[in-house]
Amino acid sequence: MINNKVITLNEFIVNKQWEFPFATGELTSLLHDIVFAAKLVNREVNKAGLVDILGTTGDSNVHGEEVKKLDMFAHEIFLSSLRTSGECCGVASEESTGFISFKGAESRKAKYVVCIDPLDGSSNIDVNVSIGTIFSIYERISTEDVSCNIDDFLQMGRKQVAAGYVLYGSSTMMVYTTGYGVNGFTLDPSIGEFCLSHRDIKIPAKGKIYSINESYRARFSKSINQYVDYCKEEDKASNRPYSSRYIGSMVADFHRNLIKGGIFMYPAMTKYPNGKLRLLYECNPMAFLVEQAGGMATNGYERILDLQPTALHQRSPIFIGSPDMVKKVGEFINQERLVTTN
Repeated sequence: MINNKVITLNEFIVNKQWEFPFATGELTSLLHDIVFAAKLVNREVNKAGLVDILGTTGDSNVHGEEVKKLDMFAHEIFLSSLRTSGECCGVASEESTGFISFKGAESRKAKYVVCIDPLDGSSNIDVNVSIGTIFSIYERISTEDVSCNIDDFLQMGRKQVAAGYVLYGSSTMMVYTTGYGVNGFTLDPSIGEFCLSHRDIKIPAKGKIYSINESYRARFSKSINQYVDYCKEEDKASNRPYSSRYIGSMVADFHRNLIKGGIFMYPAMTKYPNGKLRLLYECNPMAFLVEQAGGMATNGYERILDLQPTALHQRSPIFIGSPDMVKKVGEFINQERLVTTN
């Protein structure tokens, strides 16, 4: 807020149109459609225990994971909102095997495609733990006035024009970037609007929180276990030991570390040699956000945003958060590689 004036997300987006003069309002409209869909999902999340939307559908998604009813609801809501917007020519969703191309004449002329994880952390739905939505927007590279194609979605993360997430927690927040910093908005249920609450978010360079599922320790590489041990060691000079915090919802873990400083890790494991999280739906949008907030995101060796996707559901290891912490775990990983290759 400035001078006690409440700034809504819609006002903020409109005021920032100058950042994309070539867009002539299309990106603004597309963001509005994502916000609208998020409000509908938030409504269902908040009353999930009161209606028949908890539990599973009995189906599995493309990743072999059990599909929750709320998963599919969120998928359909975002798909419907983006299809009718006219500003999006296609969507790649974590819940769909392939991308979805919108066939309407107006949609074929649209400039953008969207990659989305409609409901991140859905395994937490039935136990009332924070979950979220992750999205990213790319300018299409295919010719306008025809259907979008696979190449529109398989772009490097650094080509994103916008990315963000919605956190459905004790309060509902939307955090997003268009490449000009990161801002957070909290939903005021009394007026039904997201209002600016966290202006120009910057992640602390040094954090005190590490987030990793340590129950998989036996599946981690030697270097990852060494870094976890490093985090636990007593060292007053470097403010260790660090605190271990792991919710199991990337949006929730990432958001806490973004605000307080820390690192979120989902490394390669024996069961998932290429990592488990999806590059398009989780890693790229979060990497764009964290870099805009002054942080880092790598797969252990390379910057996430420089990875070239080759498949819609490609997986990647990820180390994301405060730059000092991401650099440190990278030192352990590279040291192990040097020992292995020599």
